[in-house]
Amino acid sequence: MAPMLRADAFATLYLFHPIRKRISSREGRVPILMYHSVSDGRKEKRHPYYQTVTTPAAFASQMKFLHDHGHAVVNLDQAVASLHQPDGPAKRPVVITFDDGYRDFYVHAAPVLAKYGFSATMFLPTAHVGETHRSFNGAECMTWSEIRDLHKIGIQFGSHTVTHPHLSEMGVTDVEYEVRQSKAVIEERLGCAVTSFAYPYAFPEADRPFRQVLRSLLDESGYQCGVSTILGTADRSDDRYFMKRLPINTWDDERLFKAKLDGAYDWLHTVQYASKLMTNRH
Repeated sequence: MAPMLRADAFATLYLFHPIRKRISSREGRVPILMYHSVSDGRKEKRHPYYQTVTTPAAFASQMKFLHDHGHAVVNLDQAVASLHQPDGPAKRPVVITFDDGYRDFYVHAAPVLAKYGFSATMFLPTAHVGETHRSFNGAECMTWSEIRDLHKIGIQFGSHTVTHPHLSEMGVTDVEYEVRQSKAVIEERLGCAVTSFAYPYAFPEADRPFRQVLRSLLDESGYQCGVSTILGTADRSDDRYFMKRLPINTWDDERLFKAKLDGAYDWLHTVQYASKLMTNRH
């Protein structure tokens, strides 16, 4: 499916991608892809930039592109380690992440990942996961049994808090509960260490005091790394607890998908950050 004619896609494809290809390479950067739902049934009545649903056909096409073009799909912890090595990351690495624990990952995404030998990290809001299917944002979530099945075949799991709240609007005690309890529950259920965290909702990048509090809590709780909704390809300047990601959805056809992998979508971070600064001042 071709991307809709919209400002972010137009500028990326016809201005920033040609510039990026001429003046720089992807060396020293790792695209961390951010997915949510892989479904034909969920319809979003909002601008494509904000959509979080990817059709199974689009997802399969995107994974085929990674395979056919020689991208090395690595785990999040491997990407973090490689970014800080003297030689930088391995050639053409990509990290695949999913937020929210939707069951359509189990049904539609996992078989495609297995087909190509790809792994991924799924971030779970643990209050929405049970022994039977629970719902979150109107969609069915996986059960612990399904999550254990995925864990056995190499899918990694990280924390996405307990209740998926706006952490920046909460007191420190409540934030600590969300950070620590979610980690403890996943570790108990899977019998392995949980080292990664994904911030729910828009990341308050401009709120430095909150960032410091959250970073300290994550570090003290035993997390090793984390991802955010800050736009862009991850690089060694990123805080390892709040690494940048690239949002992916149905509207990312091959051209736009490639441009994002090449770093041509990173320009939007400046716009995103300016908007957050203005919001923070009000």
